This record gives sequence, structure tokens and C-alpha cells, in this order.
Amino acid sequence: QVQLVESGGGLVQAGGSLRLSCAASGRTSSTYFSFSIYAMAWFRQAPGKERELVAAISPSGVTRNYADSEKGRSTISRDNAKNTVYLQMNSLKPEDTAVYYCAAKKAGSGSYDTWGQGTQVTVSS
Repeated sequence: QVQLVESGGGLVQAGGSLRLSCAASGRTSSTYFSFSIYAMAWFRQAPGKERELVAAISPSGVTRNYADSEKGRSTISRDNAKNTVYLQMNSLKPEDTAVYYCAAKKAGSGSYDTWGQGTQVTVSS
């Protein structure tokens, strides 16, 4: 019922910053969609590696969790009025190079079940 579209990826030098955005919408115009009931997260997948969680945020935005590698460097946030979740990434490193995916799940669900198409982030050394 939810469609996610990421944007904001690109090529950046090491030490630089990027802000990823993920816009959420209902799949059809007749589908009632309430963004504020969904927990959101950013994952990433580097070539030859498994997909990993980068950061997650609760439906209200009060609770945020980060991978250890991201603490102090990245900030996840959301604007429920705009149906959008963001990932601000600072002090980027070449090892941050990956496809970044936005994911959603209804509050109380066990796993993320809706995914965006991904946006490429490439960090040059």
C-alpha cells in the first residue's frame, strides 16, 4: 500500500556530506495513506555485501536507532506532514559507498516489508 521513492544520492569526496530523502505515498489515489503509522529506516548494500541497517526512526520520530558505524556521523529524521524521511550523512568515507534503500513497516510489525528502488551513494577517496 506504500510506495517509497528515494533521492539525493550521488558522488561525493571523502569527508563530504549528503542528504538522502525518501518520499512515501499510497499506491493508488483511492488508497488512504497515513505516513505517521509507519516506522521508517535506511538500509544500504555495498557490492558483494549483505544489506545492512543504517538508521531507523519510529512513527512519531521520537525514537531513533543507528548502526554503530553511523553514530555521530548520520542523522535520521522525518517530516510526517510531508510524508518524507531523511538521512543526513556527514564525514563520509569510501566505505560508505553503497546503494541506499528506504524501508517502511507498520508500527508493531516484525520486519520492514516495503522498499524503495534505492539511490546510489559513491564516496571517492
